[in-house]
Amino acid sequence: MAKDAQATRDRLVAAARAEFSRQGFERTTVREIAAAAGVNPALINRYFGGKERLFAEAVAIEIDFPDLSRTPRGDIGRALIRHFFARWDGGDGDDVLRVLIGTAATNDEGAARIRDILSGQIEPMVARATGSDRARERACLIATQILGLAYVRYVLALPDTDLPPETVSEAVGETIQRYLFAPLP
Repeated sequence: MAKDAQATRDRLVAAARAEFSRQGFERTTVREIAAAAGVNPALINRYFGGKERLFAEAVAIEIDFPDLSRTPRGDIGRALIRHFFARWDGGDGDDVLRVLIGTAATNDEGAARIRDILSGQIEPMVARATGSDRARERACLIATQILGLAYVRYVLALPDTDLPPETVSEAVGETIQRYLFAPLP
């Protein structure tokens, strides 16, 4: 792909993230995204095949789990929660997360992206950390906590004064720890 074409794609993805974050998937139009990117709306179909595929690319997120091999087993749950806070509060993952979580309840593409993250990123991390033959179940349990935490903090915007990150890291970290290593029913 030519350099200019890649630059146009990048502008469209950035504009889509901003518009989806501001208005959600349903209310955002292709024309608004194109206008924000300063391009012809037809380029969205040309480069992405439509709004849904542009959305999928705009909300692509890599969790980038830390190397947990040197983390003491009893600290892995808290380490994971601290990692999520650092990831969400430290970069553009925050906007992408808000868009993805806010949209997933009403949009099949958003829900599919979350399922992709679960199976493609969280489940393999759990399997590496635990060696468990029940990694999928453990990953699903962890996802309930992480997604709920993200929804409350970044979509509903519960302030740190109500639930400080340190409190969450300890309390939810213990729950994650149990999901990782405690016997499952």
